[in-house]
Amino acid sequence: MVLGQEQAQRYARHFVLKEIGVSGQKKLLQSSVLVIGAGALGSAAIIYLAAAGVGTIGIADYDEVEISNLQRQVIHKTERTGMKKTASAELTIRELNPDINVRLHDEKVTTDNITDIISMYDFVIDGTDRFETKFLINDACVLAEIPYSHAGVVRFEGQAMTYVPKKGPCLRCLLGSVPPPQETLTCSQAGVLGAVTGIVGSVQALEAIKYLLGTGNLLTGRVFTIDGLDMVSKVTTIPHSDPDCAVCGTEPSILSLKDNKEEYEIKSCTI
Repeated sequence: MVLGQEQAQRYARHFVLKEIGVSGQKKLLQSSVLVIGAGALGSAAIIYLAAAGVGTIGIADYDEVEISNLQRQVIHKTERTGMKKTASAELTIRELNPDINVRLHDEKVTTDNITDIISMYDFVIDGTDRFETKFLINDACVLAEIPYSHAGVVRFEGQAMTYVPKKGPCLRCLLGSVPPPQETLTCSQAGVLGAVTGIVGSVQALEAIKYLLGTGNLLTGRVFTIDGLDMVSKVTTIPHSDPDCAVCGTEPSILSLKDNKEEYEIKSCTI
């Protein structure tokens, strides 16, 4: 793979990083990442993945841009209200970096299609806002042995972790199962500050880039949390998978997404 003159200029700051260099940039350009959810977390993740030159970016979302999204979903614009979020995100990517191959999955991820969709990518970013969907993504990635970044934000607080097959705990190891609706807050009830979603979504993009390059210390077996109001962040170590985990434990009970279909039905909203 030979980089052109414009690419040499675009990625010049990457070339001087010994962890990336020209060879690393070529690796990024030949890699693929799927972002599920072109909302708040997805906005930051997609923008930085595109800027970094991740060659193929997939975007899965079935919603349309609304004015109320723009307080935090910075990949969209006022004049795109009513447009599909996937199409709006693609426009921003094209304006930012013409190197990128964009794949749009303008549909809701379900037990019927998620395995086929994620199988096309090297890494998955969960930018969704519902626990049910987050557990669906987790279980699908664990079963398919595909690495992914989980994250969530509510009010001024956010968290992120990275699952790498057979190298650390998954989301279900930490939380067990989808919390009941009475234990969760909707975005309209709790609110969310857009800048915090930008921080956490950028962390997800960073995790994807590090994984693709094979460099750095991932948030595998570790959970990053940030309280944006008090500006306090920490990383908590959870080095081992739960042996009783229903999907990645020693005797898993979830062997197929369809066997666990009822748990993925939408009941709540978290951000």
